[in-house]
This record gives sequence, structure tokens and C-alpha cells, in this order.
Amino acid sequence: MYFRIVRNDILKNKLISLATMLFIAVAAMLVSLAAILAINLSGALDTLMTKAKTPHFMQMHSGEINTSRLVNFAERNRNVDEFQVIEFLNIDGANIILGDNSMAENVQDNGLSIQSEKFDYLLDLDGNIINAREGEIYVPISYMKENIAKIGDMAAISGQKFIVAGFLRDSQMNSTLSASKRFLVNENDYNKIRNQGSIEYLIEFRLKDLSALRQFETAYATAGLEANGPTVTYTLFKMMNAISDGMMIAVILLVSALVVAIAFICIRFTLLAKMEDDYHEIGVLKAIGLPNAYIKKIYFAKYIVIAMFGSIVGFLLSLMFKSLLLENIRLYMGESENSSIALLFGIIGILLVLLAILIYVNNVLKYFKKISVAEAIRFGASQEISSGAKRFSLNRNRLFNTNIFLGMNDVLARKKLYATMLAVLVFASFIIIVPQNLYSTISSKSFTQFMGIGDYDMRIDIQQTGNISIKTDEILKKMDKDRSIANYTALTTKIFKVKMNDGTEENLKIELGDHSAFPIAYSQGNAPARENEIALSSINADEMNKKIGDAVTLVIEGKEEDFIVSGVYSDITNGGKTAKAVFTDNSSDIMWSLIIAEFSETSIVHEKISEYSSLYSYAKVSDVAEYIAQTFGSTINSVEKASYAAIGVSLFITILITLLFMKMLIAKDRTSIAIIKALGFTKSDIKLQYVSRSVVVLFIGIVLGTILANTVGEMLAGVIISSFGVDSFKFSVNPLSAYILSPLIMLFAVLIATFGGISGAGQIKISENIKG
Repeated sequence: MYFRIVRNDILKNKLISLATMLFIAVAAMLVSLAAILAINLSGALDTLMTKAKTPHFMQMHSGEINTSRLVNFAERNRNVDEFQVIEFLNIDGANIILGDNSMAENVQDNGLSIQSEKFDYLLDLDGNIINAREGEIYVPISYMKENIAKIGDMAAISGQKFIVAGFLRDSQMNSTLSASKRFLVNENDYNKIRNQGSIEYLIEFRLKDLSALRQFETAYATAGLEANGPTVTYTLFKMMNAISDGMMIAVILLVSALVVAIAFICIRFTLLAKMEDDYHEIGVLKAIGLPNAYIKKIYFAKYIVIAMFGSIVGFLLSLMFKSLLLENIRLYMGESENSSIALLFGIIGILLVLLAILIYVNNVLKYFKKISVAEAIRFGASQEISSGAKRFSLNRNRLFNTNIFLGMNDVLARKKLYATMLAVLVFASFIIIVPQNLYSTISSKSFTQFMGIGDYDMRIDIQQTGNISIKTDEILKKMDKDRSIANYTALTTKIFKVKMNDGTEENLKIELGDHSAFPIAYSQGNAPARENEIALSSINADEMNKKIGDAVTLVIEGKEEDFIVSGVYSDITNGGKTAKAVFTDNSSDIMWSLIIAEFSETSIVHEKISEYSSLYSYAKVSDVAEYIAQTFGSTINSVEKASYAAIGVSLFITILITLLFMKMLIAKDRTSIAIIKALGFTKSDIKLQYVSRSVVVLFIGIVLGTILANTVGEMLAGVIISSFGVDSFKFSVNPLSAYILSPLIMLFAVLIATFGGISGAGQIKISENIKG
């Protein structure tokens, strides 16, 4: 019997039933998608790093190397499982041509390697270890995605010809956030070209127990081994590989949580709308003696069917969209071994949503107890007691048309009723604005300041060469005479010993120079301004257990000197373990030098970069705008996709909920509509009253949503960003998009839905709805 009643009721109320099912389907789809993507990302990343046998500790080093001393250290250290030194042959981008594309303007440090013998394997797209034959070259997968190269292309590396035989996955350097990219060639080909570039050594270790990594880092630094370059650990490799897709998943998780909350409100709408339609029938059923529990079961059975069907549809939709969203994960990391588990977690997520919805529906259905039999049979609708309606007087109104005034006054009179629609619109505007603000922030040039990179136009890196100090001065003299440069400075990085809290010593890479010229964002404190101050990257501050005002002891020329921590900042460069200071030092060698400059006119940046590149062949000259595009491009694209999806979901919810809310209002206001029609108001008047109600609620919703998006939303986005190593974060808002286009899109959606929802208002007959 229940099945027949439910079936007939669904067929009779197709719109409300369909709307409810769609709300549940969207919520279930997003929760399922987030679970499936997160498990797949984790599984694919683990699979890649397991197959490739990613190093647990990797020290990049330029210059002379004492291999026998390293071997001796590895053999004596009880934590070491495997050890190797790999050569990475840096090739100037101008000397790399892939098909018809020159890499001259590529900001990455591109170089050649041969396949590793013990671990840190370079894999093909099937996850197999590559064995390159003579004349073949395997290209980093990011250049396949950017359509720079394809299989069968001819490649020229410093004049030597190769055929692109395939593409490789590199568990170390896959990510665009990695500053280097490895090309794989045969050992014989490598030896032929070895003298055409500068060699950088990758000193790599795998440990018996990864938990001993911190202890091993200390031992390596204490031994005074080669360290002229960034130090990167397994954890950072994992973070860099996960950041692009991880941020997209984080945005989907945020949106899915909000959509589930909206789904509850929407279900309340649909339930109340249905009850308003059935108010008279409910009164009759109660009048003939049917208990509340029996009537409740009829409605609950219907929502069990709708919720289950919506959950199934949501799961099927998640399966449809997951392939599209998994493309990037599969390309860079391969198939996940957790794919079956991911589906299970997707199902579990949907079941949790289903259970929460049914519990909520059961709670809303308690409203049956409040329905008065006499009121239901006599009026056919609930009779609300208005409050606040006397606050404004019509005869004192000079600003608004009478119908607009009546619509606005109704919102104030029935605040509790409109509060639910307001909540949905606040959430909807929040869902639209936060992902947009996140996208505009990470795509803005200023975002690099939150990641340890200042805001400038050109950077010149001088490393892997002799006489770095002399060559730096040579470029600075040229800049002194260059009138097109508005501001510039040079920063040199050196290694110093730092005393840890436990008395041990570690290597600390400190960037010396003027840090006020192109400041970065500090999560705590400020840049060092005095000679006894030092700023630490967040990773170093955490490992050293230091905060603002604490002392850091450095060993300079054999003497211990104390420095006060002035600031803490996020840094994605050089393994994230850096420091900044302004003191002068002539005791240690320069690891590398960085010259950064800002031009008086942005239009000449490209021309100047070409000029400096041709003048100083030993330096790497980069356009910072291009650097951002190439380094963060993948991450920006992922968040952009998520923001567009959020807009689509939000508009869908806005249209549907406004449509249902208006239909519920019409059902609830049948008597009052009949009365004002009897007083002479036309159909157009009535429609204008309801449109004004929607617009008033929308306006308040957008204002509140925008405020929340720029406060709570910024905080939530900061949590997402900080999980990938960026501590300080502030929105960089695009006012046109966030404050003009988004509200206009929502207004358009609300107006369409409102007109659709009130289309039946003019059909209400006076004689049928005014009863004595």
C-alpha cells in the first residue's frame, strides 16, 4: 500500500519530487567525488613513489665532490639502506629543441640523466622502468601536456640529434613546482654530450626507517658533507606532487560541505512546500482519526525512495565526472592501486549523506504535530502571525512603488519564513565567491610573495659556475647604467652552521642582502633589518622550534654569534628550508647568487630579458610572469576548473531553491492573494510584489555571503593553502568578478526562477480561497 501511495504522490508532484532528488544527487555527487579523488590521488602518488623508489633524502650539489667520503658516510650510518650519486647534466634552454619548439624561454633547469641503478627510477607511462636506447630521448611528461613535444619528434640537445621515444614520470621532478626537469638518454649518448653542460650531483639516500629522517639530516650536516645546493626530503617530494590536484580536491570538499548544508535547507523547503499543498488533506486525515505517526510514515516512505534514488544518481554522476577530474592524476602519476577502495569510500560518503538526510527528514516531519485540524480544514493553509509589519507605514512611503513596498514589508513581517531562503542564498554566494577569490589569488603575480618569492619583473640566477661574486658584480655594474630599471638588488646564498637546541649542528642556507627591496609576505614578524636579525622559513622554524624573538646561534669563522628571529615566512624554493639575513660575510663561499629587478615599463620586460640573456651566457635570465605561469600553471588550472564547477553548482541550487520557495509561498499565500485580488490588484501587481521579495532577500544574501567569503572564506582557503606549505595567506580579490559579475549572474538566476515560481499566482480564484 505504501508503495502505491508513494508512487502516486511522486507522479502527482513531479516537480517537487524531481527537485528534491536533484538536491540529494548534487550533494551525494560532490561528496562521492571528493572521496574518490582523494583516495585515488593518495593511492596513485604512493604507487608512483613506490615504483620509482623515491629518495628519502636528496642533496643537490654543484662543484667538486668527494664520492669516497660519501660512500664511507653511507656505510657507517646505521639508518642508511641504499645510497647513490646521480649526475644531472644542466643544458641551457637555448640548446634544447624539441620538434619545432625551442626551450630558450623555459624557466626550468632542464638537464640530461641516465637511468638510476638502485632507486630513483624514471618510469614510462605504463609505470615501467625505462631503458633508453642509443639515439632515443625520453621527455618529462609536463612537456607532453604542454604540447611542446610528441612521440616521434626530432630533438636536438647541444647539436646532438635524438628521437623522442616517449615520456617519463619523475617522482622527484614531475611537479611544475620543481625547478628542474630531467630528460632520460642512453649512457653512451650521455657521455658524448657530457662536456656540453654543467654537472650537478644528486646525492641520494633511502633509509631503513623513514621516521629516522630528521636524525639522518642532522648526521649529514654534522659530517660536513657536500651541500652546495637545495636539500629535499621525501615529504616535500610528496607535497609537490600532490599540490595541484590536492588543491582542486580541497575546493571540491569545501563546496561539497556547503552543498550538503544547502541540501538540508532545500529539503526543508520541499517538505514545507508539499505540506502547504497538502494542508487541507492532512487536516482531513487527522480529522478522521489517522495518527500522526501513520501520516508521517507516508511522507517518510516517499523521501526514502527519493533519497535513495537521488543518492544512486549522485553516485553515477560522480563516476561520470571522476574520469575527467582524474585525467591529471593519471597522466602524472599513473593508475592508483586504490581505485577499488576509492569507489568504496565514494559509496560510504554517499551512504553517510543518505543517512544524514533521512534523519533530518524525520526531524522536519515532526511539524505534523503542530498542524491544527480546524485551521487546515477551514483555511487550507497555515495561518501565520505577522510581526514587524507595522514598522513601516504605506502613507509615509515616498521611495518605492506600492507593490515593491508591500513585497519588502512582507519580508520584514515574516522574517522567520524568509530566513531559510536567505540562508541558501548566503551559502550560494559564498560557494561562488570563495573559489573565485582563491583562483584570482593564486593566479595573481602577488601570490608569489606568500610562497617566498618577491614581486619583481626579472630574475637572474648565477650558479654552477666559478667566480660567482665577480660575475654578480659584472651584471650589477651593467644595471647601474640601465635607465630602464626602476629598482634592483642582489641576494647571495651561503651555508652556515647553526646550533640546534640539542647541541648538534646543522647546515643552514642563508640568503644575504637587502630583503626590503622586493619584500615577501611574512606569516609572523618582519624581514630582518638589523645585522643581528634573521628570518626563518616556516619549515626551518618548525624544525628548530623557534618563534619570533628567539635566539639562533650561527657559527661564523669558527665563532658562535646569536641572531634574533625577526620573522617567519613560507618558502617553496630550495626545499623550503631557507633563512634570510642582512649581515656581511666574507668567510664562506657563495652557493648561488640571485639578482632581481623591476623595470620602469612592463612593456620592455621581454626585450630586456633577451638582452641580458645574450650578454651573460653563464646566467639564467627569467621573466617572472612566465616563471609563475610555468611553475604554478597546473595548480592554477586545477583551481580554475573547481571554481567554474562551483559557479555551476551554486547557480543550479539558486534557481531550483528560488523556484520551489516561490511555489511554496504561492501555496501558503492563496488566501491573501485572493484578498488583494478582490481589492483590485492585478496579476502584474502581484508578480511585482513577489519579485521584490526575491530581490530583497537576494540583496541581503549577497551582502552577507560576500562578507563571509572575505572573512570565514579567507580563513578556510588559508587552511587549504597552508596544508601545502604556505602559512601566510590573504585573498587577492578581483572586484569585477566577485562584486559585480557574480551578483548580476545570481540576480538573473533568481529573477528567472521567481517568474517561473509565481506563474500560478494569477490563476488563484477569489471565490475558492476566501471563505467565511
